[in-house]
Amino acid sequence: MHEPKDCLCETPERLDKFLSATLETTRNQVLSLIKEGCVTVDSKVVTRPGVKLKSGQNIHIDFPEAVVTRPQKIDFDVEILYEDDDLLVINKPKGLTVHPAPSVKEPTLVDWLKHKGIRLSTISGEERHGIVHRLDKGTSGVMVVAKNNEAHHALSLQLQDRTMGRYYLAILNMPLKENMIVDKAIGRNSSNRLKMATIENAKDAKTEFSKLYPSKDEKNELIACKLYSGRTHQIRVHLESIGRGILGDHLYGFKSKEDKIDEIFLHAYILYFVHPKSLQKMEFVAPIHESMKTYLEENFDMEFINEAIISTDFSRHFNSL
Repeated sequence: MHEPKDCLCETPERLDKFLSATLETTRNQVLSLIKEGCVTVDSKVVTRPGVKLKSGQNIHIDFPEAVVTRPQKIDFDVEILYEDDDLLVINKPKGLTVHPAPSVKEPTLVDWLKHKGIRLSTISGEERHGIVHRLDKGTSGVMVVAKNNEAHHALSLQLQDRTMGRYYLAILNMPLKENMIVDKAIGRNSSNRLKMATIENAKDAKTEFSKLYPSKDEKNELIACKLYSGRTHQIRVHLESIGRGILGDHLYGFKSKEDKIDEIFLHAYILYFVHPKSLQKMEFVAPIHESMKTYLEENFDMEFINEAIISTDFSRHFNSL
């Protein structure tokens, strides 16, 4: 069970700001709690985040429990890379949506977690139990899931201050000219609501790209990507902004008769963070899924690829800029 929390307002301020500071979590997570009716002020349920608190008022938070629901048949499994009482590290399959949404009809990662009876944090609300960070549906690779709110708080803070780090692998439709950093703000594309775009005065976004090795015919290239922020579609948007695309990405990439790949060759390869309880530095590597591995084996010299993606010293690819 997630223990309820009582707190006292000492100085007048907005409810959402008070809870964000008190719970040491993000405003979006606080908004979910308020909207779900989990917060009371002087024993009255409050569902408006902008309510102005007065000095001396008592605030009570009942964290919702993750309810096991099976709206659809869960006919897939997810590889678990690590598990303890506080967190779970998984290798998300390609094509799996992370959490439910009105437009999502098929089972999600959250559905699978609940189906397995895995205890999850609840600070992010019913639809996003346990989800500290997400991957796009088409992106495979390593993710950490929080089992309790304390772990979720700690991991979210690491995500914000970038002590949690992520390295990706991607196969490009055309080699990069050089290693580079793309530092361009990202917002919603005004002409296509399915896409994001580089837009001035939007949310800051920064990605570093490093050349690893070209294909045998030198038309494609395996690259490494390092995130300094976590915007929606960030790697794909930043590549589009420099005239490059990921093989199989028909939303941001370049369609051609030769590009008949029906999946995005983008893989979250390495994740590192500090364990929220033991404070031990941890690093996890997600094996590349079979179809992307097969494409590499058929089109690249694997002796050089295997040398380039050695995980024990992967940061070396980002020391030149």
